[in-house]
Parts: sequence; C-alpha cells; structure tokens
Amino acid sequence: MALTAEALPAELRRVIVQLARTPRLLVACDYDGTLAPIVADPTQAKPLPESVHALRSLAALPATTTAVISGRALRDLATLSRLPAEVYLVGSHGSEFDVGFVHELEPEATELRTELQIGLQDIVRGKLGVTLEAKPASVAVHVRRAEHEVAEEVLEAVRTGPATWAGVQVTEGKEVIELAVVQTDKGNALDALRHQVGATAAVFLGDDVTDEKAFARLHGPDLGIKVGEGDTLATYRIASTTEVATVLAFLMEERRTWLYGEQAPPIERLTMLSNERTVGLLTPDARLTWMCHPGPDSAAVFADLLGGPGAGHFSIRPQGGNGAQRSPLPLGQRYVPNTMIVETRWSRMLVTDYLAHGTGGHRTDFVRVISGSTRAAVEFAPRPEFGQVPVRLTAEAGGLRVQGTSEPMVLYSPGVQWEITSDGMHESAHAVVDPREDNPIVLEMRCGTDDLSPAGAEFERRSEANHYWSDWMGMLSLPEVERDLVARSALTLRGLCNSDTGGIMAAATTSLPEEIGGVRNWDYRYCWLRDGAMTAQALVTLGSTAEAEAFLNWLHRVLETLPGPERLHPLYTLQGTGLGPEAVIDSLPGYAGSRPVRVGNLADQQVQLDVFGPVVELIAHLAQATGRVRDVDWELVTAMAEAVSHRWFEPDHGIWEERDVPRHHVYSKVMCWVTLDRALKLATAYGREADPSWEPLRDQICQDVVKNGWHPDVQAFTTAYEGSDLDAASLHVGLAGLIDPSDERFQATVTAIESELRSGSTVYRYRRDDGLPGDEGGFHLCAAWLIEAYLLIGRRTEAEELFQQIVDTAGPTGLLSEEYDPIAERSLGNHPQAYSHLGLIRCAQLLSA
Repeated sequence: MALTAEALPAELRRVIVQLARTPRLLVACDYDGTLAPIVADPTQAKPLPESVHALRSLAALPATTTAVISGRALRDLATLSRLPAEVYLVGSHGSEFDVGFVHELEPEATELRTELQIGLQDIVRGKLGVTLEAKPASVAVHVRRAEHEVAEEVLEAVRTGPATWAGVQVTEGKEVIELAVVQTDKGNALDALRHQVGATAAVFLGDDVTDEKAFARLHGPDLGIKVGEGDTLATYRIASTTEVATVLAFLMEERRTWLYGEQAPPIERLTMLSNERTVGLLTPDARLTWMCHPGPDSAAVFADLLGGPGAGHFSIRPQGGNGAQRSPLPLGQRYVPNTMIVETRWSRMLVTDYLAHGTGGHRTDFVRVISGSTRAAVEFAPRPEFGQVPVRLTAEAGGLRVQGTSEPMVLYSPGVQWEITSDGMHESAHAVVDPREDNPIVLEMRCGTDDLSPAGAEFERRSEANHYWSDWMGMLSLPEVERDLVARSALTLRGLCNSDTGGIMAAATTSLPEEIGGVRNWDYRYCWLRDGAMTAQALVTLGSTAEAEAFLNWLHRVLETLPGPERLHPLYTLQGTGLGPEAVIDSLPGYAGSRPVRVGNLADQQVQLDVFGPVVELIAHLAQATGRVRDVDWELVTAMAEAVSHRWFEPDHGIWEERDVPRHHVYSKVMCWVTLDRALKLATAYGREADPSWEPLRDQICQDVVKNGWHPDVQAFTTAYEGSDLDAASLHVGLAGLIDPSDERFQATVTAIESELRSGSTVYRYRRDDGLPGDEGGFHLCAAWLIEAYLLIGRRTEAEELFQQIVDTAGPTGLLSEEYDPIAERSLGNHPQAYSHLGLIRCAQLLSA
C-alpha cells in the first residue's frame, strides 16, 4: 500500500502539521472500520500493518501517547489487534482500560449483568446470523450477518426490552447494540486518557456512530477525523482505513521532525553573511537557513536552522539527472578572500551569495548569482514571523511578490518561470534555471520594498560589497600567527556590528543549543555591554577604531535614558532600547530537536556588576590607539567609576548570567577594580582629573578580593566568596593585573582550573550545579583565557598546544561557535560567537609577540 501524504486534503495536512507541534500529544482511534477494515467475520478483522507501524512509532516518541478505544471487549481487542504494549487499549466503549483503571464490578452490577445475558439470550435464540458478545461489564448484540428483517426484529426487541431496564446504558453502533451495567462512553474514555497523560492536544479518528461521543469532547487545538460516510461532529473526513494509515504515518513523521529536528548541519559548518545591518547563515550546500528582517534581532524570515524546511529556506542545487537523482554534494564553500561574499562550488556550477551594501534603511537585499554550465533547481520558501503567518506568492514578469506579511518582500528574478505550491498554510516557489558561462542567473530577495524594477548591474553591486570589506581589511595590522584565521575573525566581529546604530551583537543566532536536545538555548542577537566592549577592543588592537567609537556613542545614547549609570542593564537591543519579555516559539522544534526556541533574554533583568570594567578598558585601548580621550568618553569613564562606587559591594548574577540567587562573584569584583584602575591610568596619561575617592576604593576592592576570593583549602581563587567551586573567569585576578602573575596564588589558580575545568581541547566555564538541567560544552573564550594565563606564567608550550586545538575546531570557512564538545567533537551554542573570535585574536597576538 502506497502511503502519500499528498493524497490528503491540503487543509487537513496543515492542521496535522500544527497538531504535531503540541507539547504533549494524545493520538487515539477506533479499531473496526478505522485501524482494521470492516469484514464479514469480526474475528478476522486485522489492522493494516502500516497503521500498526505508525502507532508504534508514535508511541515510541517522547511526550506522545497512543491509544485504541474500541467497542470490543478488551481481551478480544488485545488478542485480535496484536498492538504493541506501548499503545493503550480501551475496550467496551470505554468501560475497560488495560492499565491504570481496572476495577471490579459492584455486586448489584454483576447481578444485573447476569440478568442481561439471560434476557438477551432469550431474544436472539433461533435467530440466524445474530450473535452475542459477552464482555466484563456489558453484552453486545451483533446483527451484521443476519437478514435485514431478522436484524430489525432483534434490535427492536432489545430496544423495547432489556435496553429499558434501570441501570442499563445503551450504545448503538453499526449493526450492533451494546447494553452495559457501568458508564460506557468513548468521550469519557478519551477525557480520562487526556487527564492521565496531561495531553495538550488530542487527535481522534473513528468511523462509527459511537465515536461521535469522542468527537464531541474535542476542543481547542484537538483534531477529529471521520472515516467514511455519515453525519459527524468531526471537522475533517477521509475515505478509508488506507487513508487512516496515511494520516498516522504523516502525523508520525511531522511529530518526529518537530521533536528531533531534521538532519541538522554541523554548527561549525554554517557560514555567515553580513552587510553590517543584518546577517544570514548558509549551510554547506548553499541553503539560506537563517535570516531575519528588518534587523538581525527581528523575527526570522528564514528559520530552517531551528525548524526545518517548513520554517523557511532559500535553496539552490544542481538538478539531478532528469530531476530524479539526488543532487551531488558541493565540492566546497569559501569566502572570497577578505570579504563576506560566499562561494559554494559544484563540479559545473557556482553559487555566489552576499548581502548588498548601499541600500536604504529598513531594507535588506540578499543577492544570489548562479553561474556555470548545468541546470539548477531553486526553491524559495520565505516564512516571515518564524513561519507563524500564512504566506502567498504571486508571480509577475519581474519575479515574485510575497503577500500576507507586515513587511513588503519581493524576489527579483526576471525571466525565471516559477511553479507555486502550497502546504495548506504557506506557498513555496520552485524553478529550474539554466545558466550559461556568459549569462549567469541573478536572484535578488528584497525585504522592506515591493519594488520589482531592475537594479544596477550585479557586478557593480558585488564590487561594492567586495571593496567595503577588502578596503577595511587593508587597514588592519594582523599578527603572524594564524594570520588568515585572524583576518576571518576580524571580519566576523565587524559583521556582528551594526553600522546604523553602533550596537554589536554577541552572536548571529538564537537558540543554538549548548547541549543537543537540551534546554540551554538562548537568544544572543542583542548588544551586551560586556561583549560589545570586548569586541570593539579586539578591533582596536588590530587597528580599527571606528567600531569602538560607534559603540561608545551607542552607549552614550543608552545612558541618556537612565537616571544613573548604576542602573544600566546588562544588554539592550541593537537600537539601544530595552528588551521585551523572553518568549518561546512553540511551533519550532529547535536545532536537532533542541527546545525551547527562545526570543528575548531574561538576563536583561539581571544585576551584572562586571560590565563597567570592559567599557573603561575599551576607552583605555581606544585612547592608546588615537592618542587622546574624547570628552564624552571621559564622561563615560567617570560614570562607570561612579556606578562602581555605588554598587561594587553587592552580590550579582555574574558574567555567566546564572538564573540563580546572586553571589559575590570574584570576576565581578575584579572588573570593578579594573574600572577604577584604568580610570586612574587614563587620568594620569591624558591629563584628566581623577576623583580623589577612586584610588583608595580601588585598593579596598583589591584587598577585598584577595581576602575573600582566595580559598586556602581549594588553593585557588574560586567563583565567589561564599563557595569552593571554580570558575574560569576567576583567571582574571591575574589576567587583569589585580595580583601579579608571578604570585603563587595565581599560579595555583591556573593549575586548579586546568585540573578541574580543562578537558582536552576545551575549557569549561564551571562544573557546579547552576540550577538548569543538562550539560554544556567547553567555552572557546575560557580556553583563550587559559592560554593567556599559561603565557603569563611561562608555560608557552601548553599555550601553543591549546591554541592549535582551538584552531582545529574552526569550521571550513573559519568560523567559531560559542562552545565545543570534546567527546562528540562538535561545536555547540550560538554561531558565530563574538567571544570565541575575539579570544582567538587575542591569543594569536600574544603568541606572535
């Protein structure tokens, strides 16, 4: 039997897709006429193997329950169906449950059941084709094989006789009437199952009139499907048991995809596009898997990365032989040197991708150029608002219009013949194009405009993008160690900057997991004061100061909205505004099934007292590079110092933003010390007036850290004053200069952190229970800190070895995510991550010195 979901109505497919994404799903169905075709001999009613397989597969999925609710006696149902133990069985229209509901009949009910048996035997005696089915709490009269007149005579006798007795409940079905001595109702049975498993949505399939009681109990996101003809309360109808198997198989595939995700490309193999306004991510086979509009922290237009193809993608691949064979894998993918332009190459085809520069505000142009000598298959499936609004596509002479969205969007593609298909909610466009060596195919997705008129020559736009990046790269001073990888890191950091606002993203994505299948999935598409300052500082050390000045201007504007600097939040949007509440996109399964997918970040409401230090340190590096301190930046220095004086003694949530009670973190105290130390040095070097309270306060904080942060039993500076656990961030006691690196206590701390937190090629932040379930990978930034610590205490060989191991974890296009799993040897966390790239730059500079 061929199972093809396309045979189902489009609207039913759409509802099944939505239902498959409920947190806890209950799938229930009738047996005869639903799982098993109706046959003359009820003892030969066997379920379709495809339906059994689908039910078994659904039952094996997490947060998914399957059940069969039948009029048959439970023992007969179990014997005949041979369904696996994972499938709940409910017999006798809901009066018999296989698990959790077994109970003995009361004596009065047992006596009534015996009287029913005797009375019904008298009625059916001598009636050919009429049979009785005795069940623990009921007796059923079957007339399917009787002559019509005989059947009607028997049914009428039952209806006017035993069916009228007190305490008897009557259920009529197709050519059967059942008399029970307990409450029997498929609707009650469905409700009982729903309550037992805590289902957030249910689907029920049935063909009989007795199934209507179950359909009547469906509500909200539930789905009822009637099999065959007849009046029904179900919203949808299918024709046969064969289509039941198709529905169950389709539901199983959608549910499994939602729970586990499609086969996800390794995170480190994703390649970022940027035009310093927004970003996009490409898979190794040139699928646009992630892009947001109008900004990188807006809702996604393409969220394939977190939701599979149904969440939006834009794919180009060589067409297989006659369209039937699988497309070959690309030979490779690379950045055009010193740019953010990406080339994906097959044997006879090249796809060149970039985000255009020079467009107006609130507009994103994504340009794709297909060149070569082989046909290419193109699929364009935009899904704005994370796929939560229906999309329609309209073909015109100049290309495609995306309709049904709040933002205008078009795909400029003159001459391309598109075929538009629908999954019931969204439309997608497909085309086969035939580029020639001297005539490439150009596709331009334009977000923020409905203009389908011709643009300037593509090679001019590409040249503009090329020069934008390569001219900037020509200004930098790169270290000799891993020069090319440092160059790519510099481009990546600049690609995370926003040229319109000066804000700097911590990473390009949201919800890429710190553990595959886990819940540690966070939204990093915002501007943290700490991360932004550290990113800008890394670029200053390479010779580019414009990003630092723009970031500090962004911070000035943020401060103008606050009563005082001590009220700064840890992070803001790229526009410099506060974040909305953290939310979950329930409809997306997450990368490789890692849920929840989050938008927003609760860390926005935390207290993080370390953020002042990196800002003042950035100003110090900028002053060293330019030979001066801007007046507005000195005002910022004094504001940061003032904030430290008001709050340094408070507990906080720390650099890692733990969702737990605040602690007196060593790293936070060290950064408060850094704020005052760098402020004093700036005042001396550039003729600024230091507040007389800064120096004694700096010394007080130093003494406080040395006294309370050092744990003699552990022989290390620990995470916080009130504990013995270790944290890689505590290395900054020496890295920042609060104590001399030659101090035995710093060397002991390095050894302790190496022993407890380093694992092969990576270094973990900490090993303590942070209040969240699951684990995480090691942090590239923490490994970079350990490398710097090794160098400070004279362990250069270990520093070089660990640095090489970080280099080896970079993806083929040179990008680093947040974390690395040394056991599975795969990258984890949001990608690409500013922390990781600025750490690599710092290490390469130190190793080149």
